[in-house]
Amino acid sequence: MEYSVFVVEDDDSIRGLYELAFQDKFDCKSFVTAESMFVALNKQIPDIIILDLMLPGMDGLSALTMLKQDAHTRDIPVIIASAKGDESVKVRGLDAGADDYIAKPFGMLELIARVKANLRKAGLKRTEEELIECGEVKINNAEHVVYVNNNAVSLTLKEYNLLSLLVKNADCVVTREKILAEVWDYEFVGETRTLDMHIKSLRSKLAEYSDRQSILTIRGVGYKYIKA
Repeated sequence: MEYSVFVVEDDDSIRGLYELAFQDKFDCKSFVTAESMFVALNKQIPDIIILDLMLPGMDGLSALTMLKQDAHTRDIPVIIASAKGDESVKVRGLDAGADDYIAKPFGMLELIARVKANLRKAGLKRTEEELIECGEVKINNAEHVVYVNNNAVSLTLKEYNLLSLLVKNADCVVTREKILAEVWDYEFVGETRTLDMHIKSLRSKLAEYSDRQSILTIRGVGYKYIKA
């Protein structure tokens, strides 16, 4: 099974070594900045992240804190790979939620061994329980892909989590407050168009492969996914 790894490293030569080391057994995507990694996370959740601390723009510790505070990314194993090898920096990284810390320079064989060890600890496995089927829709959480009538649908991370929540509660109304709390991780305050825009986009993407309208608006309450 091929695992996916995100590497955040601003040194071109080191980033090239990562890509070379991972090319056979991992789907590796590399980024120069933490900001570009977060953009990519809207479309794909990797199995593991390797994060440098000294980065242009957002530093590695700040990025790590954001990853671990977000319900959708906090379970991704993160290995800090940094030239800062003193004990105090290591402790800060581990306290912030890093799963492992490796000091530069290091051997690529050691890095790959640590990656595999952290994947084993995370217990990553693909099972039938990770497949949710509801009418025309299939949600494969192992591959993080949605199928409508056996056609793969390209969704953003928020759209994916929104659809998953509605499908898991099929034929039941899910309130706006619950959706905002679980998908956006904040409490409902006043009126917001964010949810409505995502619902509109989600309906449009599902409609490409289905003739039926499965997401109903329950005025003043929330939304309901209809099985059939």
